[in-house]
Amino acid sequence: MKPLVQTRLPTEHGDFDVLAFDSGVEAQPHLVLKTQRVPDGPPLVRVHSECWTGDVVGSLRCDCGPQLDASMVQVAKAGGAVIYLRQEGRGIGLIEKLKAYNLQDEGMDTFQANESLGHQRDARKFDMAGAMLTHLGWHEVRLLTNNPDKVYDLEQEGINVLEVVPIEMAVNEHNEHYLKAKAREVQGGHSRT
Repeated sequence: MKPLVQTRLPTEHGDFDVLAFDSGVEAQPHLVLKTQRVPDGPPLVRVHSECWTGDVVGSLRCDCGPQLDASMVQVAKAGGAVIYLRQEGRGIGLIEKLKAYNLQDEGMDTFQANESLGHQRDARKFDMAGAMLTHLGWHEVRLLTNNPDKVYDLEQEGINVLEVVPIEMAVNEHNEHYLKAKAREVQGGHSRT
């Protein structure tokens, strides 16, 4: 697997190399934001699923935007990469995610809303991140996540996750229900949180 394009991207957190990989949707490639700083040991990696509402406009309904920002800070400091996968709304797309928001306003959690709309609780896949890391020549990483599925999928792709580095964001009145539902998914044995 080769990137479609690679370029340098200066950010408020430092300079990154951006590599775009085919996602199957030409206008929405998967992205790797790789630090130009070489890590001292295994690179710190964050696998982040796209969240337009949180990442772009700062929605308080989730913790995605703050997770992305905190990841950029930590990865820039440690050396590594943020992998940005185009799988909006737990893989159901933006329109369906916005419909799910309406159901959440009626009392459902994010997983119940997805199922009510005829989708899987969580349709995301993280195997592509493994292929992207392999392209970088990284076979051992420290993974910035709370999601056991990311660890499993990467290891299935031959990436050895040497350490899981938790990432936790502040709870607010708008995301409390969402964060509790994510925690229940992990505790209940449902993966994909």
